[in-house]
Amino acid sequence: MRLIDQRGPLVGTNNATDLAVSGRGMLPVASLTEVQGDNGSPTMLMTTTGSFRTNDEGYLTTKSGLVLLGWPANPDGTVSDGPRDTAEGLEPVQYNMNQLTGEPTTTVGLGVNLPATDTEAGSAGTVRNMTVEYYDNLGSSQTLGITYTPTVPATGSSNEWTMQITDSASGGAVIGEYTMTFNDSRTAGGSLASVTAVSGGAYDPATGSIVVNVDGGPMEIKVGTIGESDGFTQLSDTFAPASVTKDGSEVGTMVGVEVDPQGYLRANYDSGASRVIYKIPLVDVPNLNGLKSLDNQTYLPSSDSGSYFLWDAGDGPTGEVASYSREESATDVATELTDMIKTQRAYSSNAKVIQTVDEMLQETTNIKR
Repeated sequence: MRLIDQRGPLVGTNNATDLAVSGRGMLPVASLTEVQGDNGSPTMLMTTTGSFRTNDEGYLTTKSGLVLLGWPANPDGTVSDGPRDTAEGLEPVQYNMNQLTGEPTTTVGLGVNLPATDTEAGSAGTVRNMTVEYYDNLGSSQTLGITYTPTVPATGSSNEWTMQITDSASGGAVIGEYTMTFNDSRTAGGSLASVTAVSGGAYDPATGSIVVNVDGGPMEIKVGTIGESDGFTQLSDTFAPASVTKDGSEVGTMVGVEVDPQGYLRANYDSGASRVIYKIPLVDVPNLNGLKSLDNQTYLPSSDSGSYFLWDAGDGPTGEVASYSREESATDVATELTDMIKTQRAYSSNAKVIQTVDEMLQETTNIKR
């Protein structure tokens, strides 16, 4: 009986799509011939390792004609896992290396210090300005224009600012206006005290964000939570746009793919963006040694192996997916060489005995003559 559950050591390679499994579980694959035949769902096979590369049709295949299978990702990068006890939801991994992509900006985080001295009586009431670049639904660069106008009181300090947001994609229209007040207490001085919407979406104190509608749809802008200094602050006499964070990316060309330990196949683009395009599960059966062995180091479930289950890599009994890796043979070369030498020596010894007996019989024959 073949001991399929005995795995060989993993060796590193320089190809991101050389894949192996560091532990229990196998990669789901199918025959390229079946996939190209397009005669319904191809038969799912199982293998422990493979050197996968894209062919002329964009399929991720091995030289022996095996195609990697996975669950395709949604346009937003999330994956809707298919059924776990059948291969019906799995699809051949296929992508175009010349593919262009751009991701719209949906979230912006602002870290800005507004000068407290501007809200004091007698100040000039200088309006502060900043711009924030974002990417629209078509990957084009657009701009949020943000102005901060202090409220100058007759006496004392107001600790109040009006923030107005405009959108270049909307022709410079105002898409949100908010009144922000700040604490001046000994324990929370400089932190946000309140955010009130004049126009635009309401402030959510749980997330510390507001939602405005740019030309392409809603955008969340994080301004900070009440009583904390995690977004806007009002301290001293300096206007300091300290940090701007955002998601999304400009249009970029795919430059390669990688598979992480959890089996997510990510496409990387020259714009610096990265997007999940497939999720590769790991296949496991109760009795690995009961699998039916086929060509090209592939296996099929059988009545002896038990029914298979598709696990997320790293969950349950399965190991993780190892990229830049191949699994070596599980054969113990030293033991096999030793056994071969023993057999060869035994053969030589037996051959010598036969030769000696033959020589003795020859001498006996000569004496008789």
